[in-house]
Amino acid sequence: MKFLVLFLVPLFCMAQPNAYFKDEVTAISKKYDSLWDSSRETIVFTGSSSVRMWKTLDQDFPNHQVLNTGFGGSQTIDLLGYTKELIFTYRPKKVFIYEGDNDISSKKRSKEILQTFSELIETIKVNDSTTKVVIISPKPSISRWKYKGKYKRLNRKLKRFCEKNDNLEFANVWDIMLERKKLKKDLFISDGLHMNEKGYQLWHSVIKDYID
Repeated sequence: MKFLVLFLVPLFCMAQPNAYFKDEVTAISKKYDSLWDSSRETIVFTGSSSVRMWKTLDQDFPNHQVLNTGFGGSQTIDLLGYTKELIFTYRPKKVFIYEGDNDISSKKRSKEILQTFSELIETIKVNDSTTKVVIISPKPSISRWKYKGKYKRLNRKLKRFCEKNDNLEFANVWDIMLERKKLKKDLFISDGLHMNEKGYQLWHSVIKDYID
């Protein structure tokens, strides 16, 4: 198995959960205590609010047991701190991760974000080397369009990272949300950040090719 040694550092072993998200993570765990069927193969979608607000996720993939453990406002480092509760508990065959969006808006550099992604993927592989991971590209949005250059830079790096690692894929949802390089503004709710049903339909059209 290949890994990008350049970005691997031992810090992932010391990642501490952000207490700010404790209540939300606990609520997610309680929800799936009764809903999760441990006898079936599981696919986990996790990350920040763009995953959390995908309300039709299980309906969109009816032939699979899909769990949504997204938690709003999270950054990549936050997911790293809650891998046990949000991923490992469910022994998934595949994990879809959406992070990086809030990292960019918090002024983190793409190099730092990529390093944290590398730690996150390594943590998942150490737990179970057979787990397949799909990184969903940070999306464009009305409210954060001023950062589009930084988003595009991060997406290029994430794509290259995925190409160099086994059992790791990159789902590009950025391009489909643009038309002639301009943002499709009818994909968003009033806050200009989160997507409406039409936006999630576009996501589904991309992600369905990675689900099996």
